[in-house]
Amino acid sequence: MDTEERPQPVSVRVGGQAARLLVSLMEKLETDDGGSLIARALGLLDLAVQARRMGKSVCLVDPKTGDSQEIAF
Repeated sequence: MDTEERPQPVSVRVGGQAARLLVSLMEKLETDDGGSLIARALGLLDLAVQARRMGKSVCLVDPKTGDSQEIAF
């Protein structure tokens, strides 16, 4: 696919639990754009998958203590 070309939108069916999570995150992030939120989440998952393939991991770091916790996917 040409880097200038944008893919066409698609429709995706999500179950009740995923829908509730999406709505909850939309409220927490104060957005009404669920599609952009899904794109951001998929981008983060893609980053994690790439890191794992390179033998790396993704973790959360507490800036106050420096403690870190690896995120399992």
